[in-house]
Amino acid sequence: MGADTKEEILKNLAEWVVEFDENGAREWAQKAVDEGMDAFEAIIDGLAVGMEKVGELYDQHEYFVPELLMSGDALYAGLDVLKPHIKKESVKNMGQVVIGTVQGDVHDIGKNIIKLMFEVGGFEVHDLGRDVPLEKFVEEQLRTDSEIVAMSAMMTTTMVGMKKVIEMIKEKNPNVAIMLGGAPVTQDVADLWGADGYAEKAGNAVQEAIKMISQLRKLQEKQD
Repeated sequence: MGADTKEEILKNLAEWVVEFDENGAREWAQKAVDEGMDAFEAIIDGLAVGMEKVGELYDQHEYFVPELLMSGDALYAGLDVLKPHIKKESVKNMGQVVIGTVQGDVHDIGKNIIKLMFEVGGFEVHDLGRDVPLEKFVEEQLRTDSEIVAMSAMMTTTMVGMKKVIEMIKEKNPNVAIMLGGAPVTQDVADLWGADGYAEKAGNAVQEAIKMISQLRKLQEKQD
């Protein structure tokens, strides 16, 4: 497959998500498979790029919730085609993650992209969904003994709930690593509230998670 073909496929995958065209996304995802393109690359550098652009348009008030949801449908249409073709990474059993969108927030598109990144990266993911009661994050972490809790919020009014969850989790289990993400969240906010990681984009969430888990394991070794 030539560089031009690859570039064209990635460009179209991103474009059809932005244009919220399910058929277009499905068609170009199939083309990626037919051309023998790496499915994970098609997701990260194609579909996810389109979704990031949608996020920008939403922030700029050019897109609103209906467009966000329709773009999400186009993203999933492409994912359904590509997901079965993802090569199982050589990295197995990287750890466990509890993930969800905090109480009061029904936006879960960004969270779903990050969830997919985790799964592809070899993590076992416990997805609580959206509008998750704050105590549920604590309960699920204790139930599964997950190393990471990842929370997402799209609104400033709901993101304050993250601070409460961090306090509750750290009180019960100070060794759990907490990652925050979502449009209103910044590195400064994550630092201020005592989170261990911040995912600015879906693509760097997995790197951030791997880094956090290796730090946790070093801490545990010292304690042992």
